[in-house]
Amino acid sequence: MTDTVELRKRAMEMLLATSRTFFIPISHLSQGLQEAVASAYLCMRAIDEIEDHPELPSDVKVSLLRSISLLLDKPIEDKAFTELFKPYTSFLPDVTLQFGDWVKLSPPSIEPNIRNATAIMAKGMADWVSKNWHIKNEEDLDSYTFYVAGLVGILLSEIWEWHNSDIKTDRELAIGFGRGLQAVNIIRNRAEDRTRGVDFFPDGWEAEEMFAYARRNLALAEAYSKSITSDSILMFCRIPLLLAHGTLDALEAGEEKLSRAEVTELVRQVTGF
Repeated sequence: MTDTVELRKRAMEMLLATSRTFFIPISHLSQGLQEAVASAYLCMRAIDEIEDHPELPSDVKVSLLRSISLLLDKPIEDKAFTELFKPYTSFLPDVTLQFGDWVKLSPPSIEPNIRNATAIMAKGMADWVSKNWHIKNEEDLDSYTFYVAGLVGILLSEIWEWHNSDIKTDRELAIGFGRGLQAVNIIRNRAEDRTRGVDFFPDGWEAEEMFAYARRNLALAEAYSKSITSDSILMFCRIPLLLAHGTLDALEAGEEKLSRAEVTELVRQVTGF
């Protein structure tokens, strides 16, 4: 029991350190559901740190991500991940190095879903790293955003239904939920991404096309959230959605991002504090 409590404590501390946006709604989820969503978030954040790492060579990223995908096909063995990450412990952040712990945080009955979604995501990320993220058209953009974010929406839907069999959501809307949030991140981080030689805008697209893509998918995300009846799960979905809409509005107005005060106010609108 002590080990479980300690793991949960470390997980929430890691959540707070890596994403205030998701820490707040996750912290309001009920026991069991909280651990499942935290496990999913941290597992996917762990592999995202590999994909986005500014110093690791592409061939190393591809090897690590594909190895993780294979390891997730079977029950977690800490030794396997320790050996895999050993040559890169000075490069990789703690959220990645503790990957095995985040899988074990999940309640056992939903763990296979989290492993499976993360394995598919890791393989998809590896494929796009090997292509140097060259996104030629909207079909490519849909593929990339599916692997890095649409899968998150699908997994969340599986977790909601695992928690409460009455919560049934449309998987296409779930994918739109993930894609919409990711599209906003792509727009917000474009200048930074280009400094490392990566551009997620399809060939020939300008800001107008990407803003339209983001808004189309956020409309699906809104429909997704309206199908959810649980207050705590709805809060989980509404906070990042409000922040995404607010960020798009700020970017269109020529601002770099939402101010801390604006973020606080948007979160207050959902949480009441």
